[in-house]
Amino acid sequence: MQMDKPSAKYVADSRTQQVQIVLPQHANSCRRLFGGVLMQWIDVTAAVTARRHSGREVTTACIDMLDFVSPAYVGDTVLLEGCITHVGNTSMEVRVNTYVESLDGKREMVNRAYLVLVAIDEQGNPAQVPGLITVNDQEQAEWEAGAKRKELRNNRRKKYLG
Repeated sequence: MQMDKPSAKYVADSRTQQVQIVLPQHANSCRRLFGGVLMQWIDVTAAVTARRHSGREVTTACIDMLDFVSPAYVGDTVLLEGCITHVGNTSMEVRVNTYVESLDGKREMVNRAYLVLVAIDEQGNPAQVPGLITVNDQEQAEWEAGAKRKELRNNRRKKYLG
């Protein structure tokens, strides 16, 4: 039995922010934030974003891109912002931007990541997700770039499996 596709949602409906303070246990011997700790925070931010969009449990299928631009140090406030950029039938691409936020509110980019998460039903099977409504040129450009990234991922997958 095929279920109807859930109603489409706006990008803003699932936008997510997470804030962390880099503590000594998050850092390496140079007092810089471990990349693996940041990856965990990114994955959680992406999962919350995807859960908000889909209204379902989700699982990470792919970390498509993970660019480290600058470091974060012990004592820094780290802000992670997630938003849906593209959706398929059961999958959602989520962009997570990470910033160091100074005490006066200025932000410096630390990282940008794109992840693909899949909505799952109660039996752990892929489940349909709502469509995505873009309302401005930036959201539409992200949608189009997400479609290109999806095509590249599919081509890579075919190459590996083929």
